[in-house]
Amino acid sequence: MKPESKRLLSIDALRGFDMLFIMGFAPLVMEVCALFEGGSEWWISRTMEHVSWNGLSHHDTIFPLFLFIAGISFPFSYAKQLSNGGSRKSIYIKIIKRMLILIGLGVVYNGFFNLDFEKIRVASVLGRIGLAWGFAAILYINFKPMTRAIIAGATLIGYWLLICYVPAPDVPGADPLTMQGNLIGYVDRLLMPGRLIYDGGRFDPEGLLSTVPAIVTAMLGMFTGEFIRIPEEKISGSRKSLYMAGATAAMLGLGLLWNIVFPINKMLWSSSFVLVVGAYSLGMFALFYYIIDVKGWQKWTFFFRVIGMNSITIYMAQKIISFSSINRFFLGGVVSYVPEAWGAVIFSIGYLTLSWLFLYFLYKKNTFLKI
Repeated sequence: MKPESKRLLSIDALRGFDMLFIMGFAPLVMEVCALFEGGSEWWISRTMEHVSWNGLSHHDTIFPLFLFIAGISFPFSYAKQLSNGGSRKSIYIKIIKRMLILIGLGVVYNGFFNLDFEKIRVASVLGRIGLAWGFAAILYINFKPMTRAIIAGATLIGYWLLICYVPAPDVPGADPLTMQGNLIGYVDRLLMPGRLIYDGGRFDPEGLLSTVPAIVTAMLGMFTGEFIRIPEEKISGSRKSLYMAGATAAMLGLGLLWNIVFPINKMLWSSSFVLVVGAYSLGMFALFYYIIDVKGWQKWTFFFRVIGMNSITIYMAQKIISFSSINRFFLGGVVSYVPEAWGAVIFSIGYLTLSWLFLYFLYKKNTFLKI
């Protein structure tokens, strides 16, 4: 069977692995570390939080990995739509519709129903996914791989030169690579409606200009999906995994070199960040793809696939449903009998369990939020 005719379980499993940290696993790791003297300062605990500015932690990889995975899926979706007789116009409409829905859900997540429109934040994680994925999808439809590779490279180089050498005009003398002096914040102060959340309302990590390199993150995923769709008769799954491992090493090396002049920075979505986290994303996918789809070791993936098949559902549900209150209702009595540090661990385990059971219920009912 050709790759394009089957669903890759590795995509759902990796997406579930990624969302697990948002769903409550990251706090659980931190609470477990806090049980030990000095544990809060351990590397594994600190990497469960975002870095303050330059640098990289595991928590900084979650968002771009999700966007990368969304990119992987599109070549399969596009091929399926074409095989079902979909016109280019209908596909464009679906892309734009998905972009708008994700932007809208992002605004809802940020508190739309508080009806305090002066303080509402329009920029969002979901909005960036919608925009970056949408523009990458349009490029995918209209250009061949080599042209798209040139566009991606030119975008990263142009973004580097723009951010490093054009400081914010309204902050004279400021370093363009600081939160106060970067051009991204200036563009948002001019054009972004709603509230900006950092530096006293002067900067947003999901701003307009920094969405441009995020398009390349989605494009990297689409290059990967396009490569995986090559029939097994031409390139075996094992060889695909090996090639992806080689590309991972190349991207990582280039990203680390670029870091010298353009620091790895998630809030700026710097070009070096795109490459280093792109390497992480590709490496993780290569590993999952090889284990799950090539070797066929799939039973262990069920836990992650339950999450991955309803990832946006749990992202929104945790904002709407008070899993914490439900958790306290069932575990509050138990926690009252144990030391505080152990109580935090129990609450974290309970929260994660409740979130997963909610998704498992939806899975059993064959209910999935598809956008």
